[in-house]
Amino acid sequence: MPQNKILILFAHPLFEKSFVNQELVRHIPFSNHITFHDLYEEYPEFDINVKHEQNLLEKHDIIIWHHPMYWYSCPPLLKQWIDMVLEYDWAYGKNGNALNGKSIFQVITTGGAKENYCATGKDRFSIPELLEPFNQTAKVCKMNYLPPFVVHGTHKMNEEEVFNHAKTYAELLLFLTKNEINSEEINRNFYMNEWFLKIKSNG
Repeated sequence: MPQNKILILFAHPLFEKSFVNQELVRHIPFSNHITFHDLYEEYPEFDINVKHEQNLLEKHDIIIWHHPMYWYSCPPLLKQWIDMVLEYDWAYGKNGNALNGKSIFQVITTGGAKENYCATGKDRFSIPELLEPFNQTAKVCKMNYLPPFVVHGTHKMNEEEVFNHAKTYAELLLFLTKNEINSEEINRNFYMNEWFLKIKSNG
């Protein structure tokens, strides 16, 4: 049975104020195959240890960028992490093959409702469209970019809804540690959540 190692790169500048993210993180399973790495906890002064981060990436098969949607992008520390850690001739370029074949996706929380994120909604673009720069970054680094796991409407969510999302996240993580990644199948879905809920209902 395959045992994928997952690295969760968590970036939330106001973690203590986000009940949804607190629950998502609290539900992350204790597993030798899952590493939770809080970037704001690790680097409060933004002094990223590039070699340490690269070593972590090399040891894992699946990478997750877990962050809130900040002005249609990610918080500044995660952007700095991308700028510094994904070095030429290590992550990309002719000799940059360190991440070749690894899978990556994002876990996104947003206050906006799903219906807002479309051509006719107030946010004008879908979440996957807004995440295209991350998708292209992954492609340049020869990684398999997968659809995001998205939690919408965080500002209006009740505790039961939060718990259900957190439970699904935990189950997804365990599933990914124990099963091969079928990128083609997953990429037929808009969100990672939708794909996984189908897997559960068919299982």
